[in-house]
Amino acid sequence: MGLVCALVMAVSAGADAAPDNLTLWYGQPAAQWVEALPVGNGRLGAMVFGGAPEERIQFNEGTLWAGGPRDYTHEGASEYLPEIRRLLFEGKQKEAQDLAMAHFMSVPLRQLPYQAFGDVLIRFDHADGVKKYSRSLDLDTATAATEYTVKRVTYRREVFASYPARILALRVTADKPGAVSCTVRLASPHKQAVCEPAGTDTLALRGRPDDYRFEPGDPETIPSVLRFEARLQAVAEGGTVIVAGGELRVEKADAVVFYLAAATSYRDYGDVSGDPAAACAEMLGASARGWDALRAEHVADHQALFRRVSLDLGPAPKGVPTDERVRRYAAAPDPSLPALLCQYGRYLMIACSRPGGQPATLQGLWNDSLTPPWDSKYTVNINTEMNYWLAEPGNLSECHLPLFDALEEVAQSGARVAQAHYAAPGWVLHHNFDLWRGAAPINASDHGIWPTGGAWLCQHFWRHWQYNYGTAFLRDRAYPIMKGASEFFAQYLVEDPRDPAKPLISGPSNSPEQGGLVMGPAMDHQIIRGLFADTADAARALGVDAEFAARLDDVRARIAPNRIGRHGQLQEWLEDKDDPKNDHRHVSHLWAVFPGDEITPATPELFQAARQSLIYRGDGGTGWSMAWKVCLWARFLDGDHVCKILANMLQPADSTGKRYQRGGVYPNLFDAHPPFQIDGNFGVAAGIIEMLLQCHDGAVRLLPALPTAWRDGSAAGLRAPGGLTVDVQWRDGKAAQATLRAADCPVETRLVCNGAETPLKLAAGKTFAWTAEGR
Repeated sequence: MGLVCALVMAVSAGADAAPDNLTLWYGQPAAQWVEALPVGNGRLGAMVFGGAPEERIQFNEGTLWAGGPRDYTHEGASEYLPEIRRLLFEGKQKEAQDLAMAHFMSVPLRQLPYQAFGDVLIRFDHADGVKKYSRSLDLDTATAATEYTVKRVTYRREVFASYPARILALRVTADKPGAVSCTVRLASPHKQAVCEPAGTDTLALRGRPDDYRFEPGDPETIPSVLRFEARLQAVAEGGTVIVAGGELRVEKADAVVFYLAAATSYRDYGDVSGDPAAACAEMLGASARGWDALRAEHVADHQALFRRVSLDLGPAPKGVPTDERVRRYAAAPDPSLPALLCQYGRYLMIACSRPGGQPATLQGLWNDSLTPPWDSKYTVNINTEMNYWLAEPGNLSECHLPLFDALEEVAQSGARVAQAHYAAPGWVLHHNFDLWRGAAPINASDHGIWPTGGAWLCQHFWRHWQYNYGTAFLRDRAYPIMKGASEFFAQYLVEDPRDPAKPLISGPSNSPEQGGLVMGPAMDHQIIRGLFADTADAARALGVDAEFAARLDDVRARIAPNRIGRHGQLQEWLEDKDDPKNDHRHVSHLWAVFPGDEITPATPELFQAARQSLIYRGDGGTGWSMAWKVCLWARFLDGDHVCKILANMLQPADSTGKRYQRGGVYPNLFDAHPPFQIDGNFGVAAGIIEMLLQCHDGAVRLLPALPTAWRDGSAAGLRAPGGLTVDVQWRDGKAAQATLRAADCPVETRLVCNGAETPLKLAAGKTFAWTAEGR
C-alpha cells in the first residue's frame, strides 16, 4: 500500500511542477524565420526573433486569408462521372484524367492562401557590444524571453500571447533606471497597408490583402475582400511615449510594455462584415489591467492545459543550447530530446488551436509569406488529420474543437459538392479546404480527386466522443456530420465489373499523391469501412437510425477487402503493382494500422504484410512522413525501430526552403517537410505517446513499444478512451507502477502491462493503482 501511495504522490507532483526539460534556448538571435520562437493564443500568433539591438516580432491572425466568400463547385460535373469511371475501368487513365480536368475540377482550380499580417519592429538606442546573450522559450509558462548586457546594463524582454485577454504583450526592462529608449513601427507585406497614429500612445496598421494571382503574371486576379487592423499600444514606467507619423518613440523609461491586438472583418466563411477597428479597441482595453495581472492570468490559463501531462525520459544535458542538442543527437542520442519534442508538440497545439479560433493549418498559426508553401491551408489527405492526432491522448481535448467548428461549415459546402459532382446525398470533402471552405477537387485530377478527406476527418469526431463520452456532443455535433458522410459513400461506392465477386469499390480517386487517378485504392476502402463502423456504432450508442446502421453494416461487408501482394506487401491498389523500391513519402495503404485500427496483431497475415510495406518505404522521408512512421512502428510494437526514425527526424534540416529534401527539424524545432510544416511536430508527439500507451483494440496497453534506450522513465496525465487518465513509471524497461483514474463516467476495460492482462472496472471518479509487485 505504501508503494501505491508513493506513486500517486510522485505522479501528482510531476503533473503540478514544471520539469527541467521544458525550455528551448539559444546563444544567439534568430537569423532566419525558422530560428525564431513561436507564441500564440489560438488566434494571434507571433515569431519572436530576439534581435539586439533590433527586435522583430512577425505576427499572424488566423482569419487573414486572400480572397473572399465563394462557391468552388463545378456545376454539371456529375454528368461526366460515369464516363470517367468507364475510362478507368477500361485502363484509359490519361483519357479519364483529361476528361476530369476539363469538366470535374473546382472552379477556380486552386484555393486561397493564408496570409502573413505584419511585423513589430523595435530599434533600441543602446549601442552594439552585446554580451551575455541568451534567448529562450519556456514551454511551461508559454513565454519567450531575450536577455543580454550592453555597457553593464542588463536588458530583458518577455513576450506572451494571452488567450483570455486575446492580445500579445511584450515587456522590456533594464536593471538601470531610464535605460529603455527605442523606436517602434508596424510594417506589413501587404501593399495596401498603412500605419498611422491611433492615439497618443498607439499605432494602427490598417489595410486589406492584395488581390491574389495564382501564378505571377496571371491576368486573372481573385479579389481579396477582408479588411484588417492591428494596434500597438505602449505603456511606459517612467520616461515618455510619443507617437509621431508612423512611429512610436519611447524615451528614457525604466520599463515599457507593448500590447498588440489584431483582427479582420471575417465573421464566418460567408460573412466578412466585421469591424476590425472596434475589435482591436475592445481587446486593447485589457492593457488597463497591467502586465502582472495579464501575465498571471495567461500563465494560469496555459498551465491548466499544459501541466496535465508530464514526461520524463531522462535528464537534459546541462548548458547545451537546443540547436546544439539537435546537432549532437545522431551521434549521441539523448532520450530527453524526444521528451522535449513531445511536450513542444503539446505547447504548439495549445498555442495555435483554441476554442473560438480556426484549426491549425499546415503551418499551424505561423506564416511569414503571402505565397506560403501549399498555401498554408488545410490538406486533408494526411496533414490536417496528423495535426490533431495528439489532441486526445495528449490530454488537450479542448484544442480539438476548432477543427469540429470548421468541419461543420465544410459539411455545408461539401453538400453542394456532393450534389454537383456526384449527384449524391450527404457531403464530401476532397484533399484540401481553405478559410472559404472549398470542398471540390483542386489542382489536378491525378491527385485532387480524392473524396475521402471528410470521411477521414469524421474519425476525429468519433475519437473525441470515445475519449470524453459526451452524449450531447455525439448527438448534436458528431453524429450528424458522420451520418452525412456515410450517406454520401453509401451511394458513391460502385460494383467492380472486372471482378466476378462484384465487390464495392471507390472511385474515381487516387492513393494520395501517387499513381494517378484510379478505381479502388486501398486507403479509400479502409477509411470508408472505418467511417461506416463508427457511424453505425454512434447510431446504436444514441439509440437512433437502426435501419441506417444495419444498412451501413451490409455495405461495409461488401467493400473490397485488403489484399496481400506478390512481394508479401499490403497492396496499395486493387492491382498487385506495388514497387518494393518505392520510398514515397505517403504510406496511405497503412491507414488501417494507424490511425485506423482494422489491422492489428489479431489479423496476423495482414499485420505482417503491412509491416513489410513499411519496411519497403524506408526509414527516411519528409518530416511529417517520418512522424507517421513513428506512429506506425509504435503500432508494430517495435520501439527500437521508432528510435531509428527519431534519429532521422532529429537532424538539422536544410533551411534553404527546397521542397521534398530530407526532413528533419529547424533550430526552433519546427518540423521540416521541408519547408516547415507543423504536422510533423504534432505527429511525432502523438507517436511518442503511442509508444507508451495504446488503446485502439479495446484494451489499455502500457509501454507497448518501449525502446531499450528508454530504460527508466515516467509519464503522467496521458489519456485513454472513456475519460481515463493514465500515469506510468518504469524501471529497467518494465512497468513498475501505474494509476488509472476515471473521469465522470464508469469505465470497463482491460489493462495490459508487462505481458499480463487485468480486467478493470472503475466507477466514476475512482482510481486504480497497479504495481509490478502487487499485480
